[in-house]
Amino acid sequence: MSNELSGKVALVAGGTRGASRAIAVELGRRGAFVYVTGRTSGEHRSEVGRPETIEGTLERITDAGGKGAAIRVDHLDPEQVRTLAERVDREQGRLDILVDGIWGGDEYIGWGRAVWDLPLEHALRSIRLGIDAHIITSHFLLPLVIRNQGGLVVEMTDGTEEYNSRFREGTSIGFYVAKAASHSIVKAEAHDLAPHGATAVAMTPGWLRSEAMLEHYGVTEENWRDALAKEPHFCISESPVFVGRAVASLAADPERHRFHGQTLNSGQLAKIYEFDDVDGSRPDGWRYVVEVQEAGKPADPTGYR
Repeated sequence: MSNELSGKVALVAGGTRGASRAIAVELGRRGAFVYVTGRTSGEHRSEVGRPETIEGTLERITDAGGKGAAIRVDHLDPEQVRTLAERVDREQGRLDILVDGIWGGDEYIGWGRAVWDLPLEHALRSIRLGIDAHIITSHFLLPLVIRNQGGLVVEMTDGTEEYNSRFREGTSIGFYVAKAASHSIVKAEAHDLAPHGATAVAMTPGWLRSEAMLEHYGVTEENWRDALAKEPHFCISESPVFVGRAVASLAADPERHRFHGQTLNSGQLAKIYEFDDVDGSRPDGWRYVVEVQEAGKPADPTGYR
């Protein structure tokens, strides 16, 4: 096991499942002590309603040879996040890596529905989850990140800055605004963190084979290619481990400040840090989406993974 992050303290907010779970595991695998937070813990379930728990993430960290702690937190509740920050301060005295992967709003997307047709409470809930929760988390935890020079803040999102510069056709206003806002959030954080020697970036996976996505197609990680019969462009999909390796590699890079204020993606960092997905490939998802899928070409990952 690599120990590049030995002695580092990380916190993955929203680390219950998907990309954030994989990031927490990879940070732990490389030696960081990882706090995993989220709303689903034990018998307590969030509105997402899935079975994955923060304790399940901690078990994976332990299985990977790492250490951490699982703490149930609703990041939309300022007092809960304040208490979390106080605990990390009391136990560690600092925070070296903050990954904000809070979302849980897939049920509110309302694919393709106009703003007047999408239930208002769904649009506003997406904004709360994708923007408010991130700002609340930063407000209370960034003071721990700047305590020592060289901290890292990663705002998880969906889509590159270039891709999200235009409306995401087929989505809806709540989802689009929540995800596109991450690019502005990280620029603001980059400005505030710069005098303290910390680095802030946004990070997006490609087409993620999350637990929910695999379930949607009725496949597993082992036979995910069976989903190509239903959706041929799923050929470019990537496992959550891929973006986990991207963030862990970034965290271990002493020259990561060169990315300060940017939105990065897993395929981009795979080329820079020379890591692969679990199948030995390097999917370049966002380039594929633009050059193949949206260009109306037949599904073919050749040259893209």
